[in-house]
Amino acid sequence: MPRRLAAPKQVIKRLPVYLRILDDLVRRGIKVVSSRELSAASGFTAEQIRKDLAHFGAFGTRGTGYNTTFLRDKIIQIIGLDRPTNIIVVGAGHLGKALTRYNAINNPYVNIVGVFDTDPGTVGSRIGSLKILHLLKIPEFVKRYCVRVAIITVPAEAAQQVVNQVTGCGVKAILNFAPAQLQVPEDVHIHNADLTTELQSLIYYATPGK
Repeated sequence: MPRRLAAPKQVIKRLPVYLRILDDLVRRGIKVVSSRELSAASGFTAEQIRKDLAHFGAFGTRGTGYNTTFLRDKIIQIIGLDRPTNIIVVGAGHLGKALTRYNAINNPYVNIVGVFDTDPGTVGSRIGSLKILHLLKIPEFVKRYCVRVAIITVPAEAAQQVVNQVTGCGVKAILNFAPAQLQVPEDVHIHNADLTTELQSLIYYATPGK
């Protein structure tokens, strides 16, 4: 199957949601799932799910649904999770450490191979089996481990410099947790995850009268 077809970004962002549901169904021994059942589990409409999957081929039979293992494996291939993807975390504060520990334990599709910081009190310590290295080691490390993805959890004022460094070494995809709008080369994809603004916008719905 061809991978990385020109599907809209929103479709690509929904694929991991479907994968998480399918992983759970496979673990539970459920062999077939309908688009309606995927809709109930994901919150997306059955029509939307069928349209999303149609970007990559035909995976089900009308009236019988999808084979869960087959569809899971195809989505893994589409995303590119069928082969190891080495990832680094830049910023070993509380968030960086939490993300590293969580993904090491709970995300079988993510292979975090290095964590970096500049704090003398942090560099040299460990997160599980990973030794925290100085940022100056990034170029050598990225080349050695063929790293193409980075998670950025540094303060806003340091984020652009870090992004410049990792993209200059060949990183092509960035998940940014720094509260800053960052500039990247045209061939680099960046997703911003601003936890503060997400929480603040959520509080709107908890305010009496809303």
